[in-house]
Amino acid sequence: MPDRPAPSVLPPSLRGSIGLIAALTALVVVVLGFLYAGHSEPGTVDAWIHEAVYGVRGPWRHVALATDFLGEPAGAAMLVAAVVAGCLLLRSPRTAVLVVTGAGVTVGTTTGLKYLVGRTINGGYLSYPSGHTAFLTALALVVALLATGRLGLGRTAGTLLVLAAALVAGTAMGWAQVALGAHYPTDVLGGWCTALALVPATAWLVDRTADRRADRTTNAMYGQVR
Repeated sequence: MPDRPAPSVLPPSLRGSIGLIAALTALVVVVLGFLYAGHSEPGTVDAWIHEAVYGVRGPWRHVALATDFLGEPAGAAMLVAAVVAGCLLLRSPRTAVLVVTGAGVTVGTTTGLKYLVGRTINGGYLSYPSGHTAFLTALALVVALLATGRLGLGRTAGTLLVLAAALVAGTAMGWAQVALGAHYPTDVLGGWCTALALVPATAWLVDRTADRRADRTTNAMYGQVR
């Protein structure tokens, strides 16, 4: 008897709502990219938020630096390894694949967009969108999708959980990036939206690829039995 199909990493109950969110956030990424293409100065909203957040001192600066480290290559690698290990312990190899592919696609896209948009900060560093924010948001989204499937949450509860996880992760990393002067607030928003746009699409592709492979395996087994 063939094994029972592995659960989808993008729960069917969320495909409609998360798909709509992904489309809207992709539009935000594009609009902000056009608005700030080639700029090297903060916008009005950027300046207002930057003035309130930038230059944290004392223990809060250490918190900001520690959070920022999670988006650096060494910190990101350790974080991805830990989440992948957790997925494998929970016997969810599809989610482990999504952790790697989702984070990779998201970070790769933000890197490409930086060169395409050409917005700079601190004398020439490409800033839009924030890769650090996109990365941590992407991981939070994957974990939230896994929790939604495991808990059997419906559309409303699952969507709220996914958005809450993305908001917490994006806010934490976004705050650190603005506080340390590494990004403008709109860079952070662009990174957050990039993750929300790409992770659901990547999850759908992971499911589709895995399901096709499972179908081929099942057909081959039945062919051998005949």
